[in-house]
Amino acid sequence: MPTLTKLFSMEEAAEHNTKDDCWVVIDGKVYDVTSYLDDHPGGDDVLLSATGKDAKEEFEDAGHSQDARDEMEKYFVGELDPSAATIPEPKQEKKDLDTIQKIKDLPLQYWAAPIAVVGISIVVGFLYLRKK
Repeated sequence: MPTLTKLFSMEEAAEHNTKDDCWVVIDGKVYDVTSYLDDHPGGDDVLLSATGKDAKEEFEDAGHSQDARDEMEKYFVGELDPSAATIPEPKQEKKDLDTIQKIKDLPLQYWAAPIAVVGISIVVGFLYLRKK
């Protein structure tokens, strides 16, 4: 007799994306890894970055052992709903986007002074060595 599992949309699974509530999806299966975050050999940030998408490729690329595959079954909570539309793009935090945009928008003048100091130091060092 087949076992019934709970079905989740990717959007539902992606809502669980914090240290206090972290779910990952690997090959269409949903795992609640909240209690495993501190024990994960790759660190909790690896698991947290895997939320909001199917992380099968990242999981396979890491070369997990059979023991790791067996261990993850303890955290299984359900499967992705095959009738759900499409997998949404992961949402980046607005704060991260703002920081990246600020760095891109830095005017050249803020970089001119440090570059000038380095350039002058090289010239002075060259002239000093030439006098000896």
